[in-house]
Amino acid sequence: MPKAFLERFEKEVSIDAYGAYKLDASLILQALHVLYQNDGYTFLVDMTAIDYLHQPSALRRFAIVYLLRDRLFSSVITLKIDVDETLAVDSIASLFKSANWAEREIWDQYGIHFKNHPNLKRILNHKEFIGHPLRKDYPITQGQLCHKSDDLMDEMTPRLKRKGIESHDALMFLNLGPAHPASHGTIRTFVALEAEMIRCAISEIGYLHRGFEKSCENHTYNQIIPYTDRLNYCSAILNNIAFAHAVEGILGIELPDRAQFIRVIIGELSRMIDHLVCLAAILVDMGALTNYWYLYNPRESVYDLLSKLTGARLTNSYMRIGGMSHDLYEGFEHDLHVCLKAIDTGVGDTLTLIEHNRIFHDRTQNVGIISQEEAINRSLSGPNLRACGVAYDLRVNAPYYHYESFDFDMALGSVGDVYDRIMVRFEEIRQSKRIIEQAMKRLPKGAVCVADRSISLPPKHEVYGNIEGLMNQFKLVFEGVKVPPCEAYRAIEGANGELGFFIVSDGSPKPYKVKVRPPCFYAMAAYPSIIEGGMIADAVLSLGSLNIIAGELDR
Repeated sequence: MPKAFLERFEKEVSIDAYGAYKLDASLILQALHVLYQNDGYTFLVDMTAIDYLHQPSALRRFAIVYLLRDRLFSSVITLKIDVDETLAVDSIASLFKSANWAEREIWDQYGIHFKNHPNLKRILNHKEFIGHPLRKDYPITQGQLCHKSDDLMDEMTPRLKRKGIESHDALMFLNLGPAHPASHGTIRTFVALEAEMIRCAISEIGYLHRGFEKSCENHTYNQIIPYTDRLNYCSAILNNIAFAHAVEGILGIELPDRAQFIRVIIGELSRMIDHLVCLAAILVDMGALTNYWYLYNPRESVYDLLSKLTGARLTNSYMRIGGMSHDLYEGFEHDLHVCLKAIDTGVGDTLTLIEHNRIFHDRTQNVGIISQEEAINRSLSGPNLRACGVAYDLRVNAPYYHYESFDFDMALGSVGDVYDRIMVRFEEIRQSKRIIEQAMKRLPKGAVCVADRSISLPPKHEVYGNIEGLMNQFKLVFEGVKVPPCEAYRAIEGANGELGFFIVSDGSPKPYKVKVRPPCFYAMAAYPSIIEGGMIADAVLSLGSLNIIAGELDR
């Protein structure tokens, strides 16, 4: 409970129907300062806007929502402000550095201006784009081409000035990516070099924006699940789980124990292969090709298992609202044991080569350091935050699916450098294996979906055997699950950190709005400041250690 905040703004604050603290937009900076300094809400989870154009009961067309966690990372509070006709509110980037990109995204997608923002420009859409795609009146079929690239000097010049660099004569400007395998996706980093040292850096995430959040508004909740696969495609099932978990929270349903344990098993297996990709890629970036095969080959055995279980290798679409598409197949336990053994061997062989390797240590230790305070202020999460020594893991701080009953350790670093980010992921692979083995021993029998026929499809024998089952399936497939009116946020511990969904429901089978909280987006926002003052070669390893997945950036 934000005690100091409620005492200070007792007369100005109200609580809306969905539990959000509402206050006047002019008070937002003051309110956040009180929450930050007095109540300990120092972690900005995410922020977004809502367009109430199609909801006549709303007093204003636009509202902005701020999600914050306390120092213990166990509770989330929601602040909400209405935006008046000026479509301008105060920027909070001076308090939370992570708000810089978050506010740029809101400006880009909704056209809401943030006063005193250091660099309010488009971030998901290209600079020639006209309009704001997440507004309810934007014509979604309107395609807009980009004819000229952005030289990014409008960002570089003021950034250099803030560092006291007025003259560019001694600097060389260089693009690191996107046309380079070490840039990981469509990421472009524009750097100002003094010899081999990076004095200043600007990152651009590229323009593969496929409109995930806009597409969600035109599909039923179960139809959205295949779209979530494409967010972090290295651990697709965790995206399925996160979205289904958020919707199920609004519905107020609890999954059968067998379904919860299966989600834990498959989710932890997905975490393991995500870490394997990250570690294999960064070791290749370092020139250690042998380790790549030690780590990547076991991942193939997991893909064979997932293909057998779900019918797809990469984007599995295995989860459903209220459960999953089907139960585990016969022989799954044996195949899982083979996969875990292969991963264990690959990790062991890799660590044998690098754990005491001087070249590995020299390339990774004291490189790309992020302090605890900086990491929290930039809203880093997952292995990137735990590498700084911050004990934040939603499986521990806000457990779900019986995680509180599993015996596992939270992997923590101490320096927050590339080395810690690598070794934390190696340790998390071990811990995920421990969780999976415990879950398999405790796996109960029973259903894998809730019995509520307004949420879950009936068994096939009922569909083919009686008219009620046939009608039930027909209505659910064509109409979808109806979610009660709500504005709610719920998250799980994804492979790269807090993976959450803020969902606005109007009671129909399709969400009024979906906002994903992708951990990679905030890690990428922090990247330029991490590499400034380092060498080009260090910038490559810093990027790899953050494990940026492009699908989470542009969505």
